Amino acid sequence: MSNEYMRTVSRSRAENLDQGLRSYMLGIYNYMALGLGLTGLVATLVASSPALLQAIYGSPLHYVVMLAPVALVFFLSFRLHKLQASTAQTLFWTYAGLMGLSLSWIFLAYTGASVAKVFFITAGTFGAMSLYGYTTQRDLTGMGSFLFMGLIGLVLASLVNIFVKSSAFEFVLSVIGVLIFTGLTAYDTQVIKSEYIEGDDREIMMKKSIMGALRLYLDFINLFLHLLRFLGDRR
Repeated sequence: MSNEYMRTVSRSRAENLDQGLRSYMLGIYNYMALGLGLTGLVATLVASSPALLQAIYGSPLHYVVMLAPVALVFFLSFRLHKLQASTAQTLFWTYAGLMGLSLSWIFLAYTGASVAKVFFITAGTFGAMSLYGYTTQRDLTGMGSFLFMGLIGLVLASLVNIFVKSSAFEFVLSVIGVLIFTGLTAYDTQVIKSEYIEGDDREIMMKKSIMGALRLYLDFINLFLHLLRFLGDRR
């Protein structure tokens, strides 16, 4: 075979791979965006209903609403390989809805204008860092390991502050949280991109898409909450 023919075949394969990757990433971003939309819709509906607020925050149901999303994330993470793609997708929507219930308090604690402002700031920051993670040629693996250790420290420090109740400490944790989840957005995007394998069957690709959407969803939500703590206007 001629060198020209081999170059043509190689170029065609590269174009197909690039097109498939773009379609794959677009599907993940669509899942994430729809999940965020569902979360926002549920949170708004609950916050506008005194009866629902009383039912959730005026009873032990509050603890169920808080812990259920965490339990569901762990279940999806550890059991995804054994689940059907349709089941995993249903669990993702369920998780997004539960997060809406657990985040309804933000509309009571912060003004609607500041929630909207912080959301758009979060969207801009997330979009820029995700684009960086997708396009950069730099290997972010080392940064990801460092950020994961920082995330563990952040969780432990947040638990301590539940008892200490220091507003200054909470501000510092919020700043650190913004830095961590900004970095994780780029890192997770690169990892999701690297996990794409052309030729995987539809079932596997759908499950990968759902897990990728969940990772980016969590980055967005956590970045939003940490930004809200020091940029939001309290009622």
